[in-house]
Amino acid sequence: MSYRTFYRRILLMIFLAGSISLCFFVRKEINKNIPDDLMMSIDSKETIPISFGKDIVVTGDKVGSYVVDVKLFGLIYLKSIDVKVIDDTEVYPGGSVIGMYLQTEGVMVVGAGEVYDAEGIKHEPALSLVKAGDYITALNDIDVSSKSQLVFLVNKYGKENIKLTIKRENEMFDINIKPVQTGKEEYKLGIWVRDDTQGIGTVTYVTKDGFFGALGHGVSDADTGKLLDSRGGRLYKSNIWGIEKGLPGEPGGLCGYISYEDTNILGEIHENCSKGIYGVITAEISDVCSADIMKIGFKQDVKTGTAYIYSCLSGEPEYYEIIIEKININNSDNKNMVLKVTDEELLEATGGIVQGMSGSPIIQNGRIVGAVTHVLVNDPTKGYGIFIENMLEH
Repeated sequence: MSYRTFYRRILLMIFLAGSISLCFFVRKEINKNIPDDLMMSIDSKETIPISFGKDIVVTGDKVGSYVVDVKLFGLIYLKSIDVKVIDDTEVYPGGSVIGMYLQTEGVMVVGAGEVYDAEGIKHEPALSLVKAGDYITALNDIDVSSKSQLVFLVNKYGKENIKLTIKRENEMFDINIKPVQTGKEEYKLGIWVRDDTQGIGTVTYVTKDGFFGALGHGVSDADTGKLLDSRGGRLYKSNIWGIEKGLPGEPGGLCGYISYEDTNILGEIHENCSKGIYGVITAEISDVCSADIMKIGFKQDVKTGTAYIYSCLSGEPEYYEIIIEKININNSDNKNMVLKVTDEELLEATGGIVQGMSGSPIIQNGRIVGAVTHVLVNDPTKGYGIFIENMLEH
C-alpha cells in the first residue's frame, strides 16, 4: 500500500468520524432545544436559538396552526415544528386543596381468583375470561354502575349462566360465566371489582368562564395503575387536619376528609385523562381561586431558576419558593420540569412535595407556567411539573 493511499484512508476515516460526531451533536441539539410543537400568543414573536446555524424566528400573525421546517444551514431538512397561535390567555391560579369523587364507567376489575361453593369445593369461574383493568358495564344487558348493583344482579340471576358486557381498552365484548353458589341465595363470580373512587388534590386553574383543570395527572387505580375510565364526578370542599411529612422512600401526604353534603359541592368533573381532571366550577370562582387572574407562560417562557408553588395547603394562599432545575421541552407526558423545593417553611411542614399537592400551580415571572405532578420517592424535596399549555390542551 502506498503512503498516498494510506493517508487517504486515514483522512476518510477522520472525515467519517467527524461526520458521525456532527450528526450526534445535531440530533442532541434538536431533541434538547428545538420543540416538536410551539404554542404562542397572537402578535408575538419567538426566537429559537440554534447553536449550529441561524436562529429560528417564528411570528404569530394570526390565530391558527401551521408548520415551520427547520433546516441545517438553511439547506438540509432536520425536523418540522407544529405551531399553534392562540389569543392571549389568562386564568385564575387555583392552589385550593379539594376533595374529588369520581364515578367510574361501570365497575373496574381488579383481578380474578378462587371462590368456594357451599360444599367447600374450589372454583375459578372467571379464569382467563377477565383481566385487571377491564370494566364490567352490563349484566344480562342491564347497565351496571356500582359494585353493590353488580352483587345484587349476580345473586338475582346466579342460578343460570349470565352474560357480562366487558370494556377492555376501546373494545366492547360479551362473556358467558357460570356463577358459583356460595350460600343460600348467594352467588359469586370470582371477580374482584372496585367502583367509585375519591381522594384529595389541588386545583391548578380556573378559566374566566368557570372551567377548571386540576392534578396535572390522571386518577389511576391504586392496584392496576390504569387510568380510571370515568363517567363524571364532583369537586367538594375538603378539610385538611394534618400533614404526613415526606421522607426518602416514604412519600408523605395531606391528611383530611371530604364532606359530601350538597352545600360543599364546588364543581362537576367531566373528564379524567392523563393530564388531569377537568370540569366546571358550580360555586363561586372565588371559593376555589384566591389570586387575581394571571397570564399563562408557554414552555418557551419557562427558565431554569427560581419559581414558586402557589398553594393553600396551610389554609391560606401562600407562595413557596422552588427551583426549576431542568426543562424537558419535548416530553409528551406530565414530567416536563424537574423541581426542587427550597422554601424553608414548606420543607418544615411537608418535607417537600407530598401527595395531595399534585396540581399546585407553578408561578414564574408573574405567569402561571405549570403545575406540580409527582414527587421523587427517594427525595421528597424534588418532583416533576407539567407545562400549563399541556394541561390547557388536554
